[in-house]
Amino acid sequence: MTTLILLAVVLGLGYRITTPEDRERLLAQFLETVKHTRKVAGQKRLESEPFREMLRKRTRFSVVTPALIALNVIVFIGMLRGAGALTDPETLVAWGASFGPKTTNPQWWRIVASMFVHNGFLQLAINMCALAQVGMLLERLVGRPTVVAVYMMSGIFAALVSLSSYPIGISFGASGAIFGIWGLFAAVLAWNVFQPDAPPVDPEDVIDEAAEPFIKIPLMVARRLTPMFVIFVLYNLVNDALPFSAELTGFVVGLVGGLILTKSANESRTPGPLVAAVGAVAFVVALACAVPLRGIADVRPEMASIVALEDQTSHVYQTAADQFRRGRLTAEGLAGVIEQTIMPKLQAADAHLKSLTRVPAENQPLVADAQEYVKLRSESWHLRAEGLRKAAAPTVRKVSRTDRESDESWRMRTESQYRGNLAMLGKAEGAERASLAALDRVKSAEQK
Repeated sequence: MTTLILLAVVLGLGYRITTPEDRERLLAQFLETVKHTRKVAGQKRLESEPFREMLRKRTRFSVVTPALIALNVIVFIGMLRGAGALTDPETLVAWGASFGPKTTNPQWWRIVASMFVHNGFLQLAINMCALAQVGMLLERLVGRPTVVAVYMMSGIFAALVSLSSYPIGISFGASGAIFGIWGLFAAVLAWNVFQPDAPPVDPEDVIDEAAEPFIKIPLMVARRLTPMFVIFVLYNLVNDALPFSAELTGFVVGLVGGLILTKSANESRTPGPLVAAVGAVAFVVALACAVPLRGIADVRPEMASIVALEDQTSHVYQTAADQFRRGRLTAEGLAGVIEQTIMPKLQAADAHLKSLTRVPAENQPLVADAQEYVKLRSESWHLRAEGLRKAAAPTVRKVSRTDRESDESWRMRTESQYRGNLAMLGKAEGAERASLAALDRVKSAEQK
Protein backbone atom coordinates (compact mmCIF):
# COMPACT_ATOMS: atom_id res chain seq x y z
CA MET A 1 0.00 0.00 0.00
CA THR A 2 2.84 2.42 0.85
CA THR A 3 4.51 1.68 -2.49
CA LEU A 4 1.29 2.38 -4.37
CA ILE A 5 0.82 5.68 -2.54
CA LEU A 6 4.40 6.76 -3.32
CA LEU A 7 3.94 5.75 -6.96
CA ALA A 8 0.71 7.79 -7.14
CA VAL A 9 2.49 10.81 -5.61
CA VAL A 10 5.40 10.54 -8.07
CA LEU A 11 3.04 10.23 -11.05
CA GLY A 12 0.99 13.19 -9.80
CA LEU A 13 4.09 15.35 -9.43
CA GLY A 14 5.30 14.27 -12.86
CA TYR A 15 1.97 15.22 -14.36
CA ARG A 16 2.03 18.66 -12.71
CA ILE A 17 5.56 19.62 -13.76
CA THR A 18 5.29 18.53 -17.41
CA THR A 19 3.65 20.35 -20.29
CA PRO A 20 0.97 18.72 -22.50
CA GLU A 21 3.55 18.39 -25.28
CA ASP A 22 6.00 16.63 -22.92
CA ARG A 23 3.28 14.26 -21.72
CA GLU A 24 2.27 13.43 -25.30
CA ARG A 25 5.90 12.76 -26.27
CA LEU A 26 6.55 10.57 -23.18
CA LEU A 27 3.35 8.61 -23.82
CA ALA A 28 4.39 7.95 -27.42
CA GLN A 29 7.83 6.75 -26.26
CA PHE A 30 6.23 4.49 -23.68
CA LEU A 31 3.86 2.94 -26.23
CA GLU A 32 6.73 2.42 -28.67
CA THR A 33 8.77 0.68 -25.94
CA VAL A 34 5.85 -1.59 -25.08
CA LYS A 35 5.33 -2.43 -28.76
CA HIS A 36 9.02 -3.24 -29.24
CA THR A 37 9.07 -5.36 -26.08
CA ARG A 38 6.05 -7.36 -27.24
CA LYS A 39 7.65 -7.89 -30.64
CA VAL A 40 10.91 -9.14 -29.12
CA ALA A 41 9.02 -11.38 -26.70
CA GLY A 42 6.96 -12.81 -29.56
CA GLN A 43 10.10 -13.57 -31.57
CA LYS A 44 11.74 -15.28 -28.63
CA ARG A 45 8.63 -17.30 -27.99
CA LEU A 46 8.58 -18.46 -31.62
CA GLU A 47 12.25 -19.44 -31.34
CA SER A 48 11.60 -21.47 -28.20
CA GLU A 49 8.35 -23.02 -29.42
CA PRO A 50 9.98 -26.24 -30.75
CA PHE A 51 11.56 -26.80 -27.33
CA ARG A 52 8.23 -26.23 -25.59
CA GLU A 53 6.49 -28.56 -28.03
CA MET A 54 8.93 -31.34 -27.16
CA LEU A 55 8.31 -30.70 -23.45
CA ARG A 56 4.56 -31.04 -23.98
CA LYS A 57 5.11 -34.24 -25.93
CA ARG A 58 7.10 -35.73 -23.06
CA THR A 59 4.66 -34.58 -20.32
CA ARG A 60 1.42 -33.08 -21.56
CA PHE A 61 0.27 -31.32 -18.36
CA SER A 62 2.05 -29.81 -15.36
CA VAL A 63 0.26 -30.98 -12.25
CA VAL A 64 2.71 -30.91 -9.35
CA THR A 65 3.87 -27.30 -9.68
CA PRO A 66 0.36 -25.80 -9.89
CA ALA A 67 -0.69 -28.01 -6.96
CA LEU A 68 2.21 -26.77 -4.81
CA ILE A 69 1.42 -23.16 -5.71
CA ALA A 70 -2.28 -23.69 -4.96
CA LEU A 71 -1.49 -25.22 -1.58
CA ASN A 72 0.72 -22.28 -0.61
CA VAL A 73 -1.95 -19.81 -1.71
CA ILE A 74 -4.73 -21.66 0.15
CA VAL A 75 -2.73 -21.62 3.39
CA PHE A 76 -2.00 -17.90 2.93
CA ILE A 77 -5.69 -17.11 2.37
CA GLY A 78 -6.53 -19.11 5.49
CA MET A 79 -4.01 -17.06 7.46
CA LEU A 80 -5.51 -13.84 6.10
CA ARG A 81 -8.99 -14.87 7.16
CA GLY A 82 -7.87 -16.23 10.51
CA ALA A 83 -7.23 -14.43 13.77
CA GLY A 84 -3.94 -12.68 14.45
CA ALA A 85 -1.56 -10.63 12.34
CA LEU A 86 0.45 -12.42 9.65
CA THR A 87 3.71 -11.19 11.17
CA ASP A 88 2.78 -12.27 14.70
CA PRO A 89 5.02 -15.20 15.75
CA GLU A 90 2.07 -16.84 17.52
CA THR A 91 0.08 -16.79 14.26
CA LEU A 92 2.96 -18.26 12.28
CA VAL A 93 3.49 -21.06 14.81
CA ALA A 94 -0.24 -21.76 14.96
CA TRP A 95 -0.26 -22.31 11.18
CA GLY A 96 2.72 -24.67 11.25
CA ALA A 97 5.91 -22.61 11.29
CA SER A 98 8.91 -24.40 12.75
CA PHE A 99 9.89 -23.45 16.31
CA GLY A 100 12.60 -25.58 17.91
CA PRO A 101 11.00 -26.33 21.29
CA LYS A 102 7.74 -27.36 19.58
CA THR A 103 9.18 -29.05 16.49
CA THR A 104 11.52 -31.26 18.51
CA ASN A 105 9.13 -32.10 21.36
CA PRO A 106 7.88 -33.80 19.15
CA GLN A 107 5.99 -31.97 16.42
CA TRP A 108 8.26 -32.95 13.53
CA TRP A 109 5.40 -32.42 11.09
CA ARG A 110 6.28 -28.71 11.32
CA ILE A 111 9.37 -29.40 9.19
CA VAL A 112 7.05 -30.01 6.22
CA ALA A 113 4.20 -27.68 7.23
CA SER A 114 6.54 -24.69 7.56
CA MET A 115 7.25 -24.86 3.80
CA PHE A 116 3.71 -23.63 3.11
CA VAL A 117 3.58 -20.75 5.63
CA HIS A 118 4.28 -17.15 4.51
CA ASN A 119 3.98 -13.91 6.45
CA GLY A 120 3.32 -11.50 3.60
CA PHE A 121 2.00 -11.21 0.06
CA LEU A 122 5.37 -10.11 -1.37
CA GLN A 123 7.15 -13.15 0.05
CA LEU A 124 4.44 -15.44 -1.31
CA ALA A 125 4.38 -13.78 -4.73
CA ILE A 126 8.15 -13.89 -5.29
CA ASN A 127 8.43 -17.48 -4.08
CA MET A 128 5.54 -18.69 -6.23
CA CYS A 129 6.74 -16.86 -9.35
CA ALA A 130 10.21 -18.40 -8.90
CA LEU A 131 8.64 -21.83 -8.46
CA ALA A 132 6.26 -21.50 -11.41
CA GLN A 133 8.90 -20.40 -13.94
CA VAL A 134 11.28 -23.29 -13.39
CA GLY A 135 8.99 -25.87 -11.81
CA MET A 136 6.68 -26.41 -14.77
CA LEU A 137 9.63 -26.69 -17.14
CA LEU A 138 11.38 -29.29 -14.99
CA GLU A 139 8.20 -31.20 -14.32
CA ARG A 140 7.78 -31.83 -18.06
CA LEU A 141 11.48 -32.52 -18.57
CA VAL A 142 12.44 -34.83 -15.69
CA GLY A 143 9.03 -35.98 -14.47
CA ARG A 144 6.66 -35.23 -11.62
CA PRO A 145 8.17 -37.68 -9.06
CA THR A 146 11.59 -36.05 -9.44
CA VAL A 147 10.24 -32.55 -8.84
CA VAL A 148 8.25 -33.69 -5.78
CA ALA A 149 11.23 -35.58 -4.35
CA VAL A 150 13.68 -32.70 -4.81
CA TYR A 151 11.19 -30.14 -3.50
CA MET A 152 10.57 -32.14 -0.33
CA MET A 153 14.20 -33.14 0.24
CA SER A 154 15.46 -29.59 -0.18
CA GLY A 155 12.75 -28.12 2.03
CA ILE A 156 13.35 -30.67 4.80
CA PHE A 157 17.12 -30.21 4.87
CA ALA A 158 16.75 -26.42 4.76
CA ALA A 159 14.37 -26.56 7.74
CA LEU A 160 16.78 -28.82 9.66
CA VAL A 161 19.70 -26.43 9.05
CA SER A 162 17.54 -23.51 10.20
CA LEU A 163 16.53 -25.49 13.30
CA SER A 164 20.15 -26.31 14.10
CA SER A 165 21.38 -22.75 13.53
CA TYR A 166 18.54 -20.97 15.34
CA PRO A 167 16.85 -23.50 17.68
CA ILE A 168 14.59 -20.87 19.25
CA GLY A 169 13.93 -18.97 16.03
CA ILE A 170 10.75 -19.27 13.97
CA SER A 171 11.38 -20.46 10.42
CA PHE A 172 8.88 -20.66 7.60
CA GLY A 173 8.46 -20.20 3.87
CA ALA A 174 8.98 -22.21 0.70
CA SER A 175 12.29 -20.58 -0.24
CA GLY A 176 14.44 -23.53 0.90
CA ALA A 177 12.44 -25.99 -1.21
CA ILE A 178 12.37 -23.61 -4.21
CA PHE A 179 16.13 -23.11 -4.00
CA GLY A 180 16.30 -26.89 -4.30
CA ILE A 181 14.23 -26.79 -7.50
CA TRP A 182 16.64 -24.21 -8.92
CA GLY A 183 19.50 -26.49 -7.85
CA LEU A 184 17.80 -29.26 -9.84
CA PHE A 185 17.64 -26.91 -12.82
CA ALA A 186 21.37 -26.14 -12.42
CA ALA A 187 22.09 -29.89 -12.44
CA VAL A 188 20.13 -30.31 -15.69
CA LEU A 189 22.09 -27.44 -17.26
CA ALA A 190 25.35 -28.98 -16.06
CA TRP A 191 24.50 -32.31 -17.70
CA ASN A 192 23.53 -30.37 -20.85
CA VAL A 193 27.13 -29.23 -21.19
CA PHE A 194 28.38 -32.81 -21.34
CA GLN A 195 25.54 -34.25 -23.41
CA PRO A 196 25.83 -34.30 -27.21
CA ASP A 197 23.17 -32.86 -29.41
CA ALA A 198 20.33 -35.04 -30.64
CA PRO A 199 21.67 -38.14 -32.42
CA PRO A 200 21.16 -38.20 -36.20
CA VAL A 201 18.06 -40.00 -37.41
CA ASP A 202 18.36 -42.63 -40.12
CA PRO A 203 15.59 -42.13 -42.69
CA GLU A 204 15.20 -45.90 -42.92
CA ASP A 205 14.53 -46.25 -39.18
CA VAL A 206 10.95 -46.63 -38.06
CA ILE A 207 9.95 -43.67 -35.91
CA ASP A 208 8.41 -44.70 -32.61
CA GLU A 209 5.70 -42.15 -31.86
CA ALA A 210 5.47 -43.35 -28.24
CA ALA A 211 9.16 -42.79 -27.58
CA GLU A 212 10.14 -39.75 -25.51
CA PRO A 213 11.79 -37.00 -27.58
CA PHE A 214 15.41 -36.00 -27.12
CA ILE A 215 15.41 -32.62 -25.32
CA LYS A 216 18.23 -30.21 -24.67
CA ILE A 217 17.51 -26.90 -22.93
CA PRO A 218 18.38 -24.00 -25.27
CA LEU A 219 20.68 -21.37 -23.83
CA MET A 220 18.06 -18.77 -24.71
CA VAL A 221 15.55 -20.42 -22.34
CA ALA A 222 18.08 -20.47 -19.50
CA ARG A 223 18.83 -16.77 -20.05
CA ARG A 224 15.14 -15.89 -19.92
CA LEU A 225 14.86 -17.54 -16.49
CA THR A 226 17.86 -15.68 -15.05
CA PRO A 227 16.12 -12.40 -14.05
CA MET A 228 13.53 -14.20 -11.95
CA PHE A 229 16.24 -16.22 -10.22
CA VAL A 230 18.23 -13.05 -9.45
CA ILE A 231 15.14 -11.35 -7.97
CA PHE A 232 14.37 -14.48 -5.96
CA VAL A 233 17.91 -14.68 -4.54
CA LEU A 234 18.17 -10.96 -3.73
CA TYR A 235 14.80 -10.93 -1.97
CA ASN A 236 15.67 -13.94 0.17
CA LEU A 237 19.02 -12.44 1.09
CA VAL A 238 17.21 -9.67 2.95
CA ASN A 239 14.25 -11.77 4.11
CA ASP A 240 14.71 -13.52 7.46
CA ALA A 241 12.00 -16.17 7.17
CA LEU A 242 14.80 -18.71 6.66
CA PRO A 243 18.52 -18.09 7.21
CA PHE A 244 20.42 -17.93 3.93
CA SER A 245 22.58 -20.84 5.07
CA ALA A 246 19.41 -22.97 5.09
CA GLU A 247 18.39 -21.77 1.63
CA LEU A 248 21.89 -22.47 0.33
CA THR A 249 21.58 -25.96 1.79
CA GLY A 250 18.34 -26.40 -0.13
CA PHE A 251 20.12 -25.39 -3.36
CA VAL A 252 22.99 -27.83 -2.73
CA VAL A 253 20.57 -30.68 -1.95
CA GLY A 254 18.69 -29.95 -5.18
CA LEU A 255 21.94 -29.76 -7.15
CA VAL A 256 23.34 -33.03 -5.76
CA GLY A 257 20.00 -34.79 -6.11
CA GLY A 258 19.67 -33.44 -9.64
CA LEU A 259 23.13 -34.65 -10.65
CA ILE A 260 22.12 -38.14 -9.51
CA LEU A 261 18.64 -38.13 -10.98
CA THR A 262 18.93 -36.23 -14.25
CA LYS A 263 21.96 -37.66 -16.01
CA SER A 264 19.73 -39.00 -18.79
CA ALA A 265 17.14 -36.22 -18.67
CA ASN A 266 17.83 -35.32 -22.30
CA GLU A 267 16.62 -38.73 -23.41
CA SER A 268 13.85 -39.54 -20.93
CA ARG A 269 12.26 -38.73 -17.61
CA THR A 270 13.93 -40.04 -14.45
CA PRO A 271 12.93 -43.65 -13.70
CA GLY A 272 10.60 -44.02 -10.70
CA PRO A 273 12.74 -46.64 -8.88
CA LEU A 274 15.77 -44.32 -8.96
CA VAL A 275 13.70 -41.45 -7.56
CA ALA A 276 12.37 -43.72 -4.80
CA ALA A 277 15.88 -44.94 -3.90
CA VAL A 278 17.35 -41.43 -3.72
CA GLY A 279 14.35 -40.24 -1.70
CA ALA A 280 14.75 -43.11 0.77
CA VAL A 281 18.45 -42.39 1.27
CA ALA A 282 17.71 -38.68 1.77
CA PHE A 283 15.02 -39.53 4.33
CA VAL A 284 17.45 -41.71 6.33
CA VAL A 285 20.10 -38.95 6.28
CA ALA A 286 17.53 -36.35 7.36
CA LEU A 287 16.40 -38.62 10.18
CA ALA A 288 19.99 -39.03 11.36
CA CYS A 289 20.42 -35.24 11.31
CA ALA A 290 17.20 -34.73 13.26
CA VAL A 291 18.02 -37.14 16.11
CA PRO A 292 20.62 -34.87 17.79
CA LEU A 293 18.12 -31.99 17.72
CA ARG A 294 15.50 -33.79 19.82
CA GLY A 295 14.15 -32.21 22.98
CA ILE A 296 15.18 -28.56 22.62
CA ALA A 297 14.03 -26.89 25.84
CA ASP A 298 11.55 -24.04 25.79
CA VAL A 299 12.56 -21.90 28.75
CA ARG A 300 9.93 -19.20 28.22
CA PRO A 301 7.32 -20.86 30.50
CA GLU A 302 10.02 -21.39 33.15
CA MET A 303 11.05 -17.75 33.02
CA ALA A 304 7.42 -16.64 33.26
CA SER A 305 6.94 -18.82 36.35
CA ILE A 306 10.09 -17.34 37.94
CA VAL A 307 8.77 -13.82 37.40
CA ALA A 308 5.40 -14.83 38.83
CA LEU A 309 7.12 -16.51 41.79
CA GLU A 310 8.51 -13.21 43.04
CA ASP A 311 5.02 -11.67 43.03
CA GLN A 312 3.55 -14.68 44.83
CA THR A 313 6.17 -14.86 47.57
CA SER A 314 6.19 -11.10 48.10
CA HIS A 315 2.41 -11.14 48.48
CA VAL A 316 2.61 -13.96 51.03
CA TYR A 317 5.22 -12.08 53.07
CA GLN A 318 3.37 -8.74 52.92
CA THR A 319 0.18 -10.38 54.16
CA ALA A 320 2.03 -12.00 57.07
CA ALA A 321 3.95 -8.76 57.80
CA ASP A 322 0.66 -6.83 58.06
CA GLN A 323 -0.55 -9.32 60.66
CA PHE A 324 2.77 -8.96 62.51
CA ARG A 325 2.45 -5.16 62.64
CA ARG A 326 -1.08 -5.47 63.99
CA GLY A 327 0.11 -7.78 66.73
CA ARG A 328 -1.72 -10.82 65.32
CA LEU A 329 1.50 -12.66 64.48
CA THR A 330 4.74 -12.97 66.41
CA ALA A 331 8.21 -12.51 64.96
CA GLU A 332 8.71 -16.25 65.34
CA GLY A 333 5.51 -16.81 63.38
CA LEU A 334 6.61 -14.41 60.63
CA ALA A 335 9.94 -16.23 60.38
CA GLY A 336 7.98 -19.48 60.18
CA VAL A 337 5.98 -18.17 57.21
CA ILE A 338 9.25 -17.47 55.41
CA GLU A 339 10.71 -20.90 56.13
CA GLN A 340 7.59 -23.01 55.70
CA THR A 341 5.81 -21.24 52.83
CA ILE A 342 8.24 -19.07 50.88
CA MET A 343 11.49 -21.05 51.02
CA PRO A 344 9.99 -24.34 49.72
CA LYS A 345 8.68 -22.53 46.63
CA LEU A 346 12.14 -21.17 45.87
CA GLN A 347 13.76 -24.55 46.51
CA ALA A 348 11.32 -26.21 44.10
CA ALA A 349 12.04 -23.55 41.46
CA ASP A 350 15.79 -24.07 41.92
CA ALA A 351 15.44 -27.84 41.48
CA HIS A 352 13.32 -27.34 38.37
CA LEU A 353 15.85 -24.97 36.78
CA LYS A 354 18.69 -27.40 37.46
CA SER A 355 16.71 -30.21 35.81
CA LEU A 356 16.47 -28.35 32.48
CA THR A 357 18.41 -30.08 29.72
CA ARG A 358 19.25 -29.19 26.10
CA VAL A 359 18.88 -25.49 26.74
CA PRO A 360 19.83 -23.58 23.54
CA ALA A 361 23.00 -21.51 23.79
CA GLU A 362 20.95 -18.33 23.31
CA ASN A 363 18.93 -19.09 26.43
CA GLN A 364 21.70 -20.32 28.71
CA PRO A 365 22.53 -16.81 30.06
CA LEU A 366 18.81 -16.36 30.78
CA VAL A 367 18.66 -19.59 32.77
CA ALA A 368 21.84 -18.58 34.61
CA ASP A 369 20.21 -15.27 35.61
CA ALA A 370 17.13 -17.13 36.85
CA GLN A 371 19.30 -19.48 38.92
CA GLU A 372 21.19 -16.51 40.37
CA TYR A 373 17.89 -14.87 41.30
CA VAL A 374 16.64 -17.99 43.08
CA LYS A 375 19.93 -18.45 44.94
CA LEU A 376 20.21 -14.84 46.12
CA ARG A 377 16.50 -14.58 46.93
CA SER A 378 16.67 -17.73 49.04
CA GLU A 379 19.67 -16.30 50.85
CA SER A 380 17.87 -13.00 51.49
CA TRP A 381 14.78 -14.75 52.91
CA HIS A 382 16.95 -17.01 55.11
CA LEU A 383 18.80 -14.02 56.53
CA ARG A 384 15.54 -12.15 57.10
CA ALA A 385 14.08 -15.08 59.02
CA GLU A 386 17.18 -15.33 61.20
CA GLY A 387 17.15 -11.58 61.82
CA LEU A 388 13.50 -11.70 62.90
CA ARG A 389 14.22 -14.48 65.38
CA LYS A 390 17.23 -12.77 66.88
CA ALA A 391 15.47 -9.42 67.12
CA ALA A 392 12.62 -11.04 69.03
CA ALA A 393 14.85 -13.03 71.36
CA PRO A 394 15.46 -11.18 74.71
CA THR A 395 19.00 -10.69 75.90
CA VAL A 396 19.46 -12.92 78.95
CA ARG A 397 20.75 -10.96 81.92
CA LYS A 398 23.46 -12.81 83.80
CA VAL A 399 23.94 -12.18 87.51
CA SER A 400 27.53 -11.25 88.36
CA ARG A 401 29.32 -10.36 91.56
CA THR A 402 28.00 -6.83 91.57
CA ASP A 403 24.81 -5.34 90.16
CA ARG A 404 26.80 -2.60 88.44
CA GLU A 405 29.01 -5.11 86.66
CA SER A 406 25.93 -7.12 85.68
CA ASP A 407 24.19 -4.03 84.24
CA GLU A 408 27.26 -3.03 82.22
CA SER A 409 27.72 -6.54 80.78
CA TRP A 410 24.03 -6.84 79.92
CA ARG A 411 24.03 -3.45 78.17
CA MET A 412 27.08 -4.30 76.04
CA ARG A 413 25.63 -7.64 75.02
CA THR A 414 22.34 -5.98 74.12
CA GLU A 415 24.11 -3.42 71.93
CA SER A 416 26.21 -6.13 70.30
CA GLN A 417 23.12 -8.21 69.57
CA TYR A 418 21.35 -5.17 68.11
CA ARG A 419 24.29 -4.36 65.82
CA GLY A 420 24.43 -8.02 64.76
CA ASN A 421 20.73 -7.97 63.90
CA LEU A 422 21.17 -4.79 61.85
CA ALA A 423 24.11 -6.33 59.99
CA MET A 424 22.10 -9.47 59.24
CA LEU A 425 19.12 -7.49 58.01
CA GLY A 426 21.51 -5.39 55.90
CA LYS A 427 22.92 -8.54 54.30
CA ALA A 428 19.35 -9.69 53.67
CA GLU A 429 18.59 -6.37 52.00
CA GLY A 430 21.73 -6.55 49.86
CA ALA A 431 20.98 -10.11 48.74
CA GLU A 432 17.40 -9.09 47.93
CA ARG A 433 18.54 -6.18 45.76
CA ALA A 434 21.03 -8.36 43.90
CA SER A 435 18.37 -11.02 43.32
CA LEU A 436 15.89 -8.45 41.98
CA ALA A 437 18.58 -7.13 39.61
CA ALA A 438 18.97 -10.65 38.22
CA LEU A 439 15.17 -10.91 37.97
CA ASP A 440 15.06 -7.65 36.00
CA ARG A 441 17.45 -9.19 33.45
CA VAL A 442 15.11 -12.16 33.15
CA LYS A 443 12.13 -9.85 32.63
CA SER A 444 13.97 -7.82 29.99
CA ALA A 445 14.93 -10.94 28.03
CA GLU A 446 11.41 -12.32 28.33
CA GLN A 447 9.89 -9.16 26.83
CA LYS A 448 12.12 -9.21 23.72
